[in-house]
Amino acid sequence: MLGTCASRFGAVMALAVTCGFATALPAQAQIGSERYAAIVADARSGNVLIAASPDERRYPASLTKMMTVYLAFEALRDGRVTLDTPIRVSAYSASMAPSRLGLTTGMTLTVEEAILALVTKSANDAASVLGEFLGGGSEDRFAQIMTMKARALGMTRTTFRNASGLPDLDQVTTARDMALLGRRLMQDFPERYGFFSTPHFVFRGRTHWNHNRLLQEYDGADGIKTGYVNDSGFNLVASAQRDGVRLVAAVFGGASGRERDRHMMALLDQGFGQMGVAVAARRSAPAVLASAQASPLRGRHVLATAQAAPLRAGRRVAVAAARPAAVRPARATTVAPRPALLRTVGTRTTLRPAARIEQGDSDSRAVVRPSAVRPAKAAAPAARQQRRTR
Repeated sequence: MLGTCASRFGAVMALAVTCGFATALPAQAQIGSERYAAIVADARSGNVLIAASPDERRYPASLTKMMTVYLAFEALRDGRVTLDTPIRVSAYSASMAPSRLGLTTGMTLTVEEAILALVTKSANDAASVLGEFLGGGSEDRFAQIMTMKARALGMTRTTFRNASGLPDLDQVTTARDMALLGRRLMQDFPERYGFFSTPHFVFRGRTHWNHNRLLQEYDGADGIKTGYVNDSGFNLVASAQRDGVRLVAAVFGGASGRERDRHMMALLDQGFGQMGVAVAARRSAPAVLASAQASPLRGRHVLATAQAAPLRAGRRVAVAAARPAAVRPARATTVAPRPALLRTVGTRTTLRPAARIEQGDSDSRAVVRPSAVRPAKAAAPAARQQRRTR
């Protein structure tokens, strides 16, 4: 029956666990992908409402910047920095691959500007600058601090290797861990959480818009962070509040930013419905209702429906041409198992990951090939069949 539904609606069913029983969630082609994972939770209690592969390791991409911002908020709270503290840009940070703010060696920006660049533009150069600054001059040291903080928060399956989310084989997380981080950002820094609702900010005369379209398209949405690299697909951690109920949700593995956004809105609608909150009308054209026939799972028959959000008719953001940048050598040690998702090139003895560079949240999905690709690790995974270029 599941195959029949997929054929009928042009989608593959996702499996979820809802309040202790199994539920099927219809959506687009991302569902069923080996990169897909999702979770919806009550932000206050942490109770999980919907989940699909929530503990499977995935590549976080720019969701990594949530922890970078968390540690920046912590430094502000402890009085180690202020929003006006200047940070000097190193040559290393200036060389980061896109998405970029366009920083150059020797330039200075404030802590506040760096945070705004992360939550809107998802700028990798700004993330590296902030990481180096908070890590005492070393982004590697800062990544260790990030991982230690993740463990302290209960993110047991997350390992960070850099401040930006640029590809690293050992930088992994889970949907559950990222939803937990989203909750802690709200709870630990309520006075700073408004940063994630910033629609845009101006830096050196140029306006940078927030990549998170849910801020404009979903009633009650107020954050948190988008992410994309080729090997993760389109990711999103979102938060929304209606009628005194706040939800936090994470989706990994969207085939496009639009597909991911529609699926996230459908999941949030279902989550609010379970919490007794009426689903609000979309802000643009009428929604298209997708439904699926009952699907047997573990002896139960359940039925789920999801509303697909329409394409937004508003602003289209042009994606600037990216400049290649060198990728630094990887470490020899492995902290956490890697998800088996990497496309690889080369032979068994010269295995290395194909270039995958952060492109913000553009649906252009152009691949920027760096001038140097890091060498293979001793425990590199076996080569997988090449998937079609996206």
